[in-house]
Amino acid sequence: MPGVTLSLDSKVALVTGGSRGIGAATVRLFREAGALVAFSYRAAQEAAETLASACGWPGFCIALAQELSTPEDGRSLVRRTVEAFGRLDILVVNHGVWPAEDVPIADMSDAQWRSTLGINLDSAFGLIQAAAGQMQQQERPEAGAPAGHIVLVSSTAGQRGEAFHADYAASKGALISMTKGLATELAPQGIRVNCVAPGWVATDMSAPVLRDAPERLLGAIPLGRPADPIEIAGPILFLCTAFAGFMTGEIVNVNGGAVLVG
Repeated sequence: MPGVTLSLDSKVALVTGGSRGIGAATVRLFREAGALVAFSYRAAQEAAETLASACGWPGFCIALAQELSTPEDGRSLVRRTVEAFGRLDILVVNHGVWPAEDVPIADMSDAQWRSTLGINLDSAFGLIQAAAGQMQQQERPEAGAPAGHIVLVSSTAGQRGEAFHADYAASKGALISMTKGLATELAPQGIRVNCVAPGWVATDMSAPVLRDAPERLLGAIPLGRPADPIEIAGPILFLCTAFAGFMTGEIVNVNGGAVLVG
């Protein structure tokens, strides 16, 4: 018997923050599933170009340099993706910033708060607004198929908060609320909106913390280790396939058992 495949054949996907970590793993997995993929990067040009080349640049995968800190930045990135591939079927909002230094709320500057919210939330608004509009106006790939999939990448911090990182927790909690509200709003238009909420993942962003305080962090994870990026990319892929056709508004927790919610 043939095996079960998670296919994205003929789909066009945009993955933000795709040059490293979870984003890069998602780009690779989406390409393996048959999607055409555009991904954004801010500063890691060499890593982005290497990934795009390995994944079929320019006909099948493109890397787009794009600052993401305002709604218009997000809208611009969607426009550039559609210009390149003609349509958009999947949006994965993966980019984000996590200021590593602990900052008590009494000492947090307006600049840090505004920067974190701008990158993690304001640009997500622009991305989702433009993507939803594009998905609603374009012809569906086949009768009865969803008009599109939007997956937001949140965090355990968006569910239980994170002391000394109020800016990050607030932005990730907002993405969870957006998922639930948008899922209801966009379901009649055939757009599925879901969220993946990772715990600690072995990425460049988390490496200093995992290196300096492994016992404290790993002790709070029942599986005893951080995730590999591919273990987050896999659920993201699943949510964009026909197997998740009856899922919308869901928060998929991928955290090794660290946060158990129902």
